[in-house]
Amino acid sequence: MHCRKLLVIPAILSLLSSQAQAVSDSIPENSVNAGRLCYTISASVLGLAGTTILLNEAWYKDHPRSSFHLYNDWGEWLQTDKTGHIAASYSISLAGIHLMKQTGMPGRRAAWAGGAYGPVFLSVIEILDGFSENWGFSIPDMAANFAGSALAISQEIFLEQQVIRIKYSYHESGLAQYRPDALGRNLPERMLKDYNGQTHWVSANIEGISGKSGRFPEWLNISLGYSAYGMLGGHYNPALANGNELPVIDRHRQFYLSPDIDLSKIRTGSDTVNAILRSLNFIKVPAPAIEYNRGDGVRFHLLFF
Repeated sequence: MHCRKLLVIPAILSLLSSQAQAVSDSIPENSVNAGRLCYTISASVLGLAGTTILLNEAWYKDHPRSSFHLYNDWGEWLQTDKTGHIAASYSISLAGIHLMKQTGMPGRRAAWAGGAYGPVFLSVIEILDGFSENWGFSIPDMAANFAGSALAISQEIFLEQQVIRIKYSYHESGLAQYRPDALGRNLPERMLKDYNGQTHWVSANIEGISGKSGRFPEWLNISLGYSAYGMLGGHYNPALANGNELPVIDRHRQFYLSPDIDLSKIRTGSDTVNAILRSLNFIKVPAPAIEYNRGDGVRFHLLFF
């Protein structure tokens, strides 16, 4: 995933969340409200078209075009961009499923229709890349997009709940200073561009996977995280940037084990608060963590972001 691709994801999630909050939960189960379905689909299509236009104006129009071609970026960023694709597609697909359910669509149909949101929205970026001389259509990226969507859809169909979630967290890596153009010049940019500070998590609900109700708090999850460090470039670290010599840094993978909270399991007396918690559930809650990497071995973090 090229760093610029992440810039569209918060806008997509915001759009989907605002749509979901705009409809009522009072629709009879398995009774599709045609008006709301038409509104939801129309708003989604407009959102997709608007996103495409904005991306083209912001990123692609000033870059040379080419005929459609493929690009294999599997080796970039030690695959943290691929886990980012999975996380993004999963979150967008989950929001799409929620939107379909709000129209009264039955669970299985809602899973398929809403679960397509992730690959559809993200495929637009890949197609634009495919016609750009500087990049290309990435099959590994699309495979990751479908993997994230498949996780959301399969759990809705077979479990009727999301026992396993994909989440995101960020901490300052300290490396953006060396290549701010590539890794971000300020905090919002670094949260999107600096893969050294991003961690993607597989967060599993303990009660859900144990099948034993009441033995654990309903909201308690256990999560496995993956990230990497030392990356000043996609495939390798350049020796120079803007005429300045860059430090030699070891590129290595990092693995984490940490508790987490499923915010969707926390019930409050406010529909607005519940909606906010649900929309924030793609973020891994800061908590103690055990890390393993090849350089330091096992490390303990009292509070890991």
